[in-house]
Amino acid sequence: MKSDRLLSILLLLQTRGRVPASELARRLEVSTRTVYRDVESLSAAGVPVYAERGRHGGIALLPGFRTDVTGLTTDEARALFVLAAQGAHTALGLDDALGSALRKVMAALPAPHRPAAELTGRRILVDPDRWMSGPRAAVDLGDLHTAVFTDLRLRLRYRHSGETRLRTYTVDPYGLVAKAGTWYLVADRRGRPRLFRADRVASVALTDAPVRRRPGVELAEVWQQLRREVEERPAGVEVTARIRRDRLDMAVRILGPALTGPPRSDAADDGWAVLDLAYPVIDAVRQLLQFSDLLEVLAPPEARRVLARAAAGIGEIYGGDGTGP
Repeated sequence: MKSDRLLSILLLLQTRGRVPASELARRLEVSTRTVYRDVESLSAAGVPVYAERGRHGGIALLPGFRTDVTGLTTDEARALFVLAAQGAHTALGLDDALGSALRKVMAALPAPHRPAAELTGRRILVDPDRWMSGPRAAVDLGDLHTAVFTDLRLRLRYRHSGETRLRTYTVDPYGLVAKAGTWYLVADRRGRPRLFRADRVASVALTDAPVRRRPGVELAEVWQQLRREVEERPAGVEVTARIRRDRLDMAVRILGPALTGPPRSDAADDGWAVLDLAYPVIDAVRQLLQFSDLLEVLAPPEARRVLARAAAGIGEIYGGDGTGP
């Protein structure tokens, strides 16, 4: 709606100062011409807004102009209180600040919207952790949280997965990301994007050098690039397996990241479903041993041999009297 768009422009100008028309158009998903028409509408309504042309131009409000905007809709108010249930603020030490902010928002809401907003916090709960994810290492985000706001390069002591020794890196931070209950530092190292799990950061120190982020690149863009690299990593081994249908839902839950497509019917036997999987290395198929005789690998032969050798080793361990070698 145009009224929502005008309010959005007003809020952006109040918080950002001068903003290029092209940026407003991108944020509002309209054309630049529409933005200029909206600016004319605001001006006609008495808002002291103006446009400056040129390289450093943009759209701005006259200095000193402020307005109190309390025109939140019911859905917008509910969205703010659902945010309070998501838990990321806890790890950042912002519980008290968030509670205070929401009380101020509640006070500013039109009276008819207050009951719905308050009820949302009691009726909607978002738990970001996966089922049975196991205990997590304690993570102190205090130093990282402070560091990413300094605009200085950081020196990390970091432990990679499967290693015991610490490595030292100097990085240019973009920010922190919470993904499925795990926190990551997103940073450039030598001009290339990197991910660092916060629970593997042994220490972080500020350097005296200013941060060297790539011009015009923001956290969200770098995160999407890194996420694609993780999710679209080429498979080293493609595996075809079949699973008993009464265990299919459980298998999809457990094997989700390795699945390359939806389950298929087994033409030879209705009691089974066929799964297509991908693993980075052949030995990773050992993950499938947890399904015992409820799952059979059909191809490739190398994967069947890996599982056969592993099963034979398990038989040797458990086939005796339990007294050990």
